[in-house]
Parts: sequence; structure tokens; C-alpha cells
Amino acid sequence: MASTLARPPVTTSRWRSRLLLLGPAFVAAIAYVDPGNVAANLTAGANYGYLLVWVLVAANIMAVLVQYQSAKLGLATGHSLPELLGKRLGTRQRRLYWAQAELVAGATDMAEVIGGAVALNLLFGVPLLLGGVIIGFASMLILTLQSSRGQKTFESAIIALLAVIAVGFVSGLLVSPPQAGGVLSGLVPRFEGPDTVLLAASMLGATVMPHAIYVHSALARDRHGFSADPVVRTRLIRTTRVDVIGALLLAGIVNVAMLLLAATSLRGVEGTNTIAGAHAAVTSALGPAIGVAFGVGLLASGLASTSVGCYAGATIMGGLLKFRVPLLLRRVITLVPALIILGAGIEPTLALVLSQVLLSFGIPFALIPLIRLTGKREVMGIHADSPALKIAGWSSAALIVGLNCVLIVLTVTGKS
Repeated sequence: MASTLARPPVTTSRWRSRLLLLGPAFVAAIAYVDPGNVAANLTAGANYGYLLVWVLVAANIMAVLVQYQSAKLGLATGHSLPELLGKRLGTRQRRLYWAQAELVAGATDMAEVIGGAVALNLLFGVPLLLGGVIIGFASMLILTLQSSRGQKTFESAIIALLAVIAVGFVSGLLVSPPQAGGVLSGLVPRFEGPDTVLLAASMLGATVMPHAIYVHSALARDRHGFSADPVVRTRLIRTTRVDVIGALLLAGIVNVAMLLLAATSLRGVEGTNTIAGAHAAVTSALGPAIGVAFGVGLLASGLASTSVGCYAGATIMGGLLKFRVPLLLRRVITLVPALIILGAGIEPTLALVLSQVLLSFGIPFALIPLIRLTGKREVMGIHADSPALKIAGWSSAALIVGLNCVLIVLTVTGKS
């Protein structure tokens, strides 16, 4: 990974220069369109139609806020969120904090490898275990770009995969457009029983991703470096705002497209509670071309997101433990849990949905420290959050934590 002062800041006085600065947010946005999103969103649309569209919209709005604050933290301080936390926590606290963050990152990586393996199985009939090995090897090649060619090349590869993901999941809506009335009704916040609360938490865990919160501060810092000139920092932060809005808008469109595709084409169809079943139903309803696009989108999602997840894990470990493992070695180690699940024959879609529920519990541990730090003038200087941004940040955190508490109650009482 690049050092804090890997490269000098770039002047942003012209639009062309600003366009050249875009990219880190699109890498972070991959976390918002990973295979876990596919499983959660397809399940929501197939089982409840348009009911939970509002969850995706609300989560995406919060994601824009959160990722902007994370990138701003890296640019304003020259440090990633894990590094700043590592400086403020004692040894025991740092290790415990790292353990929960690593668990969340591991769950993310597991979901992404499983999703990629499922895609290879759907497209080429590759056995799931072998597919997991192939995805792991392919992600190593992508990570090699970051190590040997630099972050810009790595960003370009990830953005290309993001474009493939978008085409893969949006194309189905062109063949089977959703009902406008149904979409509008789905924007009204409501639940229909405990199962929808559990699913909403899964969707939230799949949309607001803890590892993306940790890594974006490092991505922005590593790309642009740290400038002592507040004018340059301000320009970079303004450009980053455009980067975040554009990247998360695209990710949000893809997420909503997944749910709408399921709501229009999979509602009431048997066997759509798994990705494989959903793929078969989409192919049957919309034709083999859309089925292939769906599978290719899922494959690109798994490849890109597992690479970014591994990068995030390295950022977390380096910041909190002040210890780094080579990215490729880390890739091999973190591949093992996914291969165990694939080899054990556990239903992949169930594993994906449950992994997203686990991720939702890790969000407060990343989100609350981020909001606290970006609100402190002694940390951020002139770039500290405005009162309005503080209110928005804490309101988002309260909503997320509250939903997680409801999820815990439902799970413990067995009402889910």
C-alpha cells in the first residue's frame, strides 16, 4: 500500500484536473454492489415486491454522507480512520477493536468469494469449491496491479468492473420495466412483520459497509497525499464530494435495479430464494441474454469486491496493530473460510444473507468513531463538520444502531 506521502497533491484549478482526481470513491463504492447486496436485494424483491425500496434509498443517502466524511478525514488529517483510532486506543483496546473489525472484513470477503464462485457455476458449470479457488487467484492478479502498477491502475481496473456490474444488473430492467406506482409505494417507510425487519437489516448491512468506511480514508489519502496548504486541501475535499456523489449514485442505481428486477420478474415464482434459482427465473422470464448479463454482473461483483475487501483488511490491520501482512499473503489466508463454506455444501445464498446481518453489527464501530473524529476541530481543523452535517451524521448512526437493536431482539426471541 502507498505511504501517507506517496505523491504530492495535484492542483485542482481546472475541471480537467478535477476529473483526473476522481476514482477513490468508485473503488469504495464496489463494497456497495457486492454479492451480499445481490442476495439481500433479490430476496427482498422476490418475497416482498417493492416494499423495501425505501430501505435502499435511505441506506444510499446515508452511504453518501458516510463515505464523504471518511474521505474527508483522510485528506484533512493525512491519516486513515484505523490509524487515528490506533493512536487513541490502548494496546488491549486496539487489539479488541481490530478483532471485531477483522471479523467484519472477513465476513465481507467470504461473501464476495462465495458470490464469485456462484457466478462461475451459473455461467460455466464450475463446481463451487473450484470456483472459489479461481476467484481467489483472479483477485490476487487484481491486487498485483495495486502493488506493481500503483493505485491509479488499480482504480481503473475496479472502475471497469463496476461498469460491467452496472450493465449486468440494469439490463434486465430495460426488458421488463417496473411499475411506476409500485416503485413510488415502495418509497413509503414501513415493515410487514419481523421477517421484513431482519431482511432490512441485511440490506442495510449490505449497503452501508464497515470496511468501506475504514478503507475510503486510506484510498483518498494514498491517492492525493497530504498537503499542509489548507487551500489545496479544501479544493481536494470539494472534488472528493463530487467523486463520492457520482460513485454512490451509480451504486445506488444498481442496488435498486436488483430489487426492482426481482420485484417485476421473480415475484411469486418458486425457487427464487437462492441466487441460482433467481438466475434461472430471470433467464426463463427475460431470455438467455439477460441471464448471461446477470451472471457476468455477479462475477464482476465478486472479483472487484473481494479485491477491495482485502485492501480494506490490510488498512485495518496496519492502522490498528501497526503491522502489515503482504496483500497477496493476506489474500491466501482470508480465502480459507469461504472455501470451507463452499466445500461443506452450505447453501451459498443463505451464507451471503447471514453475512450481511453480521456486517450490520460492525457498522456502529466504524461509523460512530468516524462521526466523532470529523466533528472535532482539533482533529480536522477548518474541515470539521458543520452543525448540519453533525446532526445528519448522528441521526444516521442512531437509525442504524436502533435497527440493529431491533434485529437482536427479534433474533434472541426467535421471532425472526
